[in-house]
Amino acid sequence: MTDADLIARYDGRVPRYTSYPTAPHFHGGIGAEAYAAWLAALPSDAELSLYLHVPFCDRLCLYCGCHTTVAHHERPKRTYAQAMAQEIGLVAATLGRRARVSHIHWGGGTPTALPNGCLAGLMDLIRARFDVKADAEIAIEIDPAALPAEKLAALGGIGLTRASLGVQDFDETVQKAIGRMQSFEETRAVAEGLRRQGVTSINLDLIYGLPYQTEASVTRTAWLALELAPDRAAVFGYAHVPWMKKHQKLISEAALPDGPMRLRQEAAIRAVLEREGGMLPVGLDHYALPSDAMAWAARAGALQRGFQGYTTDSAPVLIGLGASAIGTLPQGYVQNQPGIPAYEAIIAAGRLPVVRGVALNDEDRLRRAVIERIMCGLAVDLPAMARDFAAAPDALLAAAAPLSGFAADGLVEWDGATLRMTPRGRPFMRNVAALFDAYLPAVSDQPRHARAV
Repeated sequence: MTDADLIARYDGRVPRYTSYPTAPHFHGGIGAEAYAAWLAALPSDAELSLYLHVPFCDRLCLYCGCHTTVAHHERPKRTYAQAMAQEIGLVAATLGRRARVSHIHWGGGTPTALPNGCLAGLMDLIRARFDVKADAEIAIEIDPAALPAEKLAALGGIGLTRASLGVQDFDETVQKAIGRMQSFEETRAVAEGLRRQGVTSINLDLIYGLPYQTEASVTRTAWLALELAPDRAAVFGYAHVPWMKKHQKLISEAALPDGPMRLRQEAAIRAVLEREGGMLPVGLDHYALPSDAMAWAARAGALQRGFQGYTTDSAPVLIGLGASAIGTLPQGYVQNQPGIPAYEAIIAAGRLPVVRGVALNDEDRLRRAVIERIMCGLAVDLPAMARDFAAAPDALLAAAAPLSGFAADGLVEWDGATLRMTPRGRPFMRNVAALFDAYLPAVSDQPRHARAV
């Protein structure tokens, strides 16, 4: 079967499975009261991971699907930072102790869009209200073209251990089409500067499927990326959802590559990272050096997947801080108010800003585990997984019936009980995971999801 045939058969719109149930199934029945009860019920020795969302950028990138806005003045950013500080206090007070923290991730948006001193002040507050482990990973997402020297120097003071640099593509034609001009030289300067500040791990984000990209152009970008000596790389397919992100309407659809071309671009980047960079494929779309903790976790079957993508973080609780941030607790998922003014108003009233979420039942937990093993380990033994959850395997095996077709197309190996993704099937991993999503048929607005490839 040709690539075009595979695309025609499988390239529908399916969730990215950074949670299960997925975010479209969150609802207003889970709010601040439920969140407070869930926090209070956590075991006293439960380790936490913190995610801090900064919904500001210094420029509008047309491809972006994040909850963010361009703000050129300091005042709204400082007001927002103050609200985040209050939320940190509310969460700590609800927990009633200096809970242990093993992982801190700053995302956005562009976290470094906050004024000088805000990041450091919030980190100081976190260390005062939580017991941050000495070896905690502290990670941040960075736009290299929006990081002046004084902010780069300030990052060294907050204990960063890992930084993710948004590259996307180094081709100027592509950059102009997506509103993101960024030279290789300034990207290299930021990477080298971060290493001088003590950051020990550098990640790069690349995107295929952007306007005017070709196999040759993405191959060149991948080669340039290797010159930056990254420890990890993420290779995402551009999700064109202009009905959800209005600014994407400024991207010419005629300039977007078709499905087979997207698949070839993904393969071209993969070939460079694996064959020339010596990186190992991790999960759906990540790559890591064999010595990196993510590669170790993948080999050990300990890789995790959450709202920040693939991670080595094994904390059972993720606390989301900031507008739109999502948290994960044993009881379920919660999401903060996404609107910045509304978020700040809730915080000012002294309330936790959670406005939606979903509670997990036993069936959810079983299916979530199956989907995570597919997405992280590329294989799962369905009867064994059911036994682990004291459940009968019948429903899982019934959901797996279409796997015979996937196997005939060379995308999986399937013996009636255990499935394993093949190298050819890796780009279609989300299609396989979707077979076990009991909620997906109930979603009427399928275009809310990104294309499978």
